[in-house]
Amino acid sequence: MRGKSLSLGVFSLGFLLLAAAAPGAAVPPQSCEAVRKVFQLRQLGPLRGIPESPRAGVDLQVCASKNPTCCTKKMEERYQAAAKQDIEQVLQTSSATLKFLIARNAAAFQETFEMLVRMAENYTSTLFCKTYRNMAAEATTRVQEFFTDVGVFVFGADISTEEFVNRFFDTLFPVIYNHVINPGLTDISLEYAECLQMARRDIKPFGDIPQKAIRQMGRSLLPSRTFLQALNLGIEVINTTDHLHFSKDCSRALLRMQYCPHCQGLTLSKPCMGYCLNIIRGCLANIAEVDLHWQGYIQSLEELSSAMSGTYDIEHVLLNFHLLVNDALLQACVSGPELSEQVNKVCGPPVRKPMQSPGCYLDQNRDNQGLKMFSRDSEETLAIRRKEFISQLRLYRAFYGGLADQLCGNELTAADGLPCWNGEDVVRSYTHRVVGSGIQAQSANPEVKVKGTDPVISQIIDKLKHVIQLLQGKSFPKHDKWDVQQTGSGGGVDEQISGDCDDEDGCGGSGSGEVKRVLKITDSGMPDKMNLSDVKQIHQTKDGSTLDTTGAGCTTTADYMTFMLISLVTLFLSLW
Repeated sequence: MRGKSLSLGVFSLGFLLLAAAAPGAAVPPQSCEAVRKVFQLRQLGPLRGIPESPRAGVDLQVCASKNPTCCTKKMEERYQAAAKQDIEQVLQTSSATLKFLIARNAAAFQETFEMLVRMAENYTSTLFCKTYRNMAAEATTRVQEFFTDVGVFVFGADISTEEFVNRFFDTLFPVIYNHVINPGLTDISLEYAECLQMARRDIKPFGDIPQKAIRQMGRSLLPSRTFLQALNLGIEVINTTDHLHFSKDCSRALLRMQYCPHCQGLTLSKPCMGYCLNIIRGCLANIAEVDLHWQGYIQSLEELSSAMSGTYDIEHVLLNFHLLVNDALLQACVSGPELSEQVNKVCGPPVRKPMQSPGCYLDQNRDNQGLKMFSRDSEETLAIRRKEFISQLRLYRAFYGGLADQLCGNELTAADGLPCWNGEDVVRSYTHRVVGSGIQAQSANPEVKVKGTDPVISQIIDKLKHVIQLLQGKSFPKHDKWDVQQTGSGGGVDEQISGDCDDEDGCGGSGSGEVKRVLKITDSGMPDKMNLSDVKQIHQTKDGSTLDTTGAGCTTTADYMTFMLISLVTLFLSLW
């Protein structure tokens, strides 16, 4: 029985409150109890000072009324702060999914790029430790320095791809000269190595392979770097618009729309749709100016993502860099006698140190951990991940253009046909003109006056314009598309390639015409594991000197003569 009485009481209270929101019902409330309850529920401030019954509101700035009111000046100030806080919260809520989408993918792409750089470094170091073991200790140091440069470039460092690729081959030349072209019992001196470095670009021991590497690195790393920068800017745009500075006129309009009805006891009333649109479009006029550039930003991201697939895909270029290095070393081996003559003319005969360099060591535990981390999503490639991201991002193309409509439509306004608040009273419909979005349209806004452009929004628009220019740059190919078909299982990948491919850009692999692109990254994709204890073998001679008897990459032993013959035939085929 008590439950039934309680239900009737709640129903009666609801009926009275709804009746208070009916047209023409803006009569002075008999009590301010409902206003006090909402004020307390919203935790807008202490209840002391809130009138228990209506009073004259002569001191009110915005919510002034001819009728007695339940508001004081202090309450009006708290309501204004609450109205501003409400709109900020609604803005942040509306953009939360978009912000999470971009931030999550930015972090994922960055992690993947880092892993690709580490894997490419491991592949290249393993090439030396397995095939060119006698020079591996020195060469792997150069490899580490090179891939450090690759990483910092992708993540925004102000360095040149041409500069660090040239530096890699400059420092590699003394190593191969010392151990393969003109080997000796001890290493060449530091001064002689510096002379070789300076002479490398004139002597060209590696043929045109350094230029291929410069072209490949520049045209694969730059788009990836720009892509990451663009994603980070997208997050910055959302953070900026989430914390927009509202003008005084906007703040007063928000107060009038959301809380002035409370002063008249109309705690359940909602604004009319047209009234809400005029106020929100006025307050967000500067944000609406972002719309055109935001659409261009997403379109340019989509175009760049498409251009990043194919010959200059960062995954393909980095994970095949060790093959390019191997071709460069073979080129130097083939030209050994001629190179020795050229070096003697420029630097003189070799000057050697009394000590031999140490052996090769790879942290295999670290390498294997990296492979396992990358293999978690072995079925997923960068191209697929980018495509999925862009397809989701495309849904937010008109986000800023329709933001005001979205906010007013999300239960903020009264439903069609129901009485609504028009800023002064509860009415059946809003009769004023409803303006469009953007700053220019606000000149006819009857609810909010917009004065000029927000400098913070202007700055973010300038940044969007700049990144769009970067995304539309000519530093990467637009039409290199490969049709990729995966077959089989267990890590095997077959690729069918359509379209023209320039051999100078490294599309062909060692003259066979085959393009090798790692699509599924698994442990089987790594060169066979080596026995690190057998990597370097140094024997002491009777006179106390040391002699290296392990693999020399291009010298002695029957196995390596066979390897050299196969490599030379392959190289000649590629040149032919």
